[in-house]
Amino acid sequence: MTALRIGIDIGGTFTDFVIHDPASQQIQTFKLLSTPGDPAAAVLQGLKKIFAEKGTQHATIIHGSTVATNALLERKGAQVALITTRGFRDVLQIGRQNRPSLYDLSAIPAPALIPADLRFEVDERVTPSGEVSQVLDPDQVAALIPVLKARKIPAVAVCLLFSFLHPEHEQAIATELLAAGFLVSLSSEILPEYREYERTSTTVVNAYVSPVLDNYLSHLEQGLHPQTRLRVMQSNGGNISPGEARKFGVRCILSGPAGGVVGCEFVGRNALIGEETKSTAKNKGRTSVNSVDSMLRLITFDMGGTSTDVSLIDGKPQITTEAVISGCPIHIPLLDIHTIGAGGGSIAHVDAGGALRVGPESAGADPGPACYGRGDLPTVTDANLVLGRLSAQHFLGGQMPLDVSHSLAVLSRLGEELHLSAGQAALGIVAVANAHMERALRVISVERGHDPRRFTLLSFGGAGGLHAADLSRGLGIPHVLVPPMASTLSAFGMLAADVIKDYTRTIMLPGSTPIPNLSALLETLARRGYNEILAENIPPNRIRLERFLDIRYRGQSYELIVPFSEDVYNDFHRYHERQYGYANITASVEVVNLRVRAIGQGTPPALQPRPFKGPRPDAALIGSRSVIFSGGSLETPFFRAELLEPGNCLEGPAVVVRSDTTILMGPSDRGKVDEFGNLFIEVGA
Repeated sequence: MTALRIGIDIGGTFTDFVIHDPASQQIQTFKLLSTPGDPAAAVLQGLKKIFAEKGTQHATIIHGSTVATNALLERKGAQVALITTRGFRDVLQIGRQNRPSLYDLSAIPAPALIPADLRFEVDERVTPSGEVSQVLDPDQVAALIPVLKARKIPAVAVCLLFSFLHPEHEQAIATELLAAGFLVSLSSEILPEYREYERTSTTVVNAYVSPVLDNYLSHLEQGLHPQTRLRVMQSNGGNISPGEARKFGVRCILSGPAGGVVGCEFVGRNALIGEETKSTAKNKGRTSVNSVDSMLRLITFDMGGTSTDVSLIDGKPQITTEAVISGCPIHIPLLDIHTIGAGGGSIAHVDAGGALRVGPESAGADPGPACYGRGDLPTVTDANLVLGRLSAQHFLGGQMPLDVSHSLAVLSRLGEELHLSAGQAALGIVAVANAHMERALRVISVERGHDPRRFTLLSFGGAGGLHAADLSRGLGIPHVLVPPMASTLSAFGMLAADVIKDYTRTIMLPGSTPIPNLSALLETLARRGYNEILAENIPPNRIRLERFLDIRYRGQSYELIVPFSEDVYNDFHRYHERQYGYANITASVEVVNLRVRAIGQGTPPALQPRPFKGPRPDAALIGSRSVIFSGGSLETPFFRAELLEPGNCLEGPAVVVRSDTTILMGPSDRGKVDEFGNLFIEVGA
């Protein structure tokens, strides 16, 4: 029997499931309320439902988990110790000289993940050229073991000076610690690059979150049938085995949002290929990968119940190695995703100065927004319900009717504090939430040198469709794309993800280094990547290796990641000019790091096109009622998304209701449904 493929994404409010049956090519989705106290409970509940309906437990699960993320954000990771070279125990505390509150004389710095009394030093020394100037004293390592056991430390981070050039000392320490029963994170394995603070921070984060993720995965696997195979989503857009996730928990910090970006790339590429094919068919042209890449300009907007994640795809998803999460630098390659605390469950309140605030606190899944019937605080979801933009009886396909009267009551109380009506307070909540999200969209577009007017906003997440058109209007984005699986796109993206492994090595070579020499150095990493992907049961013809160099002008502090080629040095100058507006072709350059990305191509679900029908959406009309917009109340038709046909056209104002999300079109917007069920919205003035 062909194994089912199941994508699972745990959010702050809902846990999403996408089931793909390769035999029938059918795709099904559903949502369950998350169980924050025990995230695995909602997962196992959903799997029980799936297996009962399908009559089989033969399945592959690709799972994006917020467990590692929450452990870091809430400072609820494992108690960790650090072993480092003598004289460097405070690197983690000192950090960099840049300060987030530079002019605040009373600013209190965030505490390090590991307190000073758990940071230990050993005598050893490696020079910047990789030579051993002081051999590691093994007796010092042996003496630390009873100290660590007395403190009941489960995990240890080891980060020695220049260990990326000479890892043997770290490996010797690991041998002793592993034999004593500790979980060990080595910087020479986690991040074999220079920059002592970032390398230490990344290694410590790995040691801090890995035991928590290990406990979660063990609990989850105990509830799975032997025929059920588990994979875990990484922050770089690929998936790995549970064993690797246990060891390298830092790679899964953004696993859920990463699935959303992968899903956006897949859906966007699929939609744009269709448009390209239609436009070139008359000339019998061919659609090339490069031509589609040049068209693939998406700003991804994922608004869930607790947070909003935004990212940018310019041909391909953007990768960064300079992420900072909860104040901790994490310098492994991951998708460039910006997250803010704004979602459907974000709580609105009046601050001490009388101003309206929205978020970052969220009502979450328990008690949830007031309209869920258990909470008493006004949220963004309550505001949209009071404004008439949500259909109370159609929420979650009618399985979870919303309590309009309760939302109206909590909005009325908030309005009294602001001397506004409930409707005016609701408009204010939406406006403040939109301002937060628009600022986030500017961070990953305008502040990165991209003009948002050249992009399409791809909206997904359970709450995204209600805000996407207004956000696009504010930024001048001309089009919004809402896929039919918008509410569960992160879980779908996990099914579309490849197996991806990233490798890096610091080399610090001059720009005069011959290309063949660099190619030979890259080949060592590439061979390792190929063998490890092959060990994942990926056929050789589905393995792809991408090679990169980190290059900078000599004297610069930061480098650019440039694809390796025979003309890589000239490419660097072009990349530098595109990124910073200038290039100095006479200046000396320096090759800092080697990078290899090994990709085992997956088998994403095939999206089935449907034949086009006429432009009239009459069959999908489910009623009409007054909806409050910023300009006043307007009679607005409501359409059932599942009944819309390819070719149907919509004139704003309109509300499109799905079983798991709702899409709002303003009075000047126009929409059209394509052959895959995507709703393209032309954003009006």
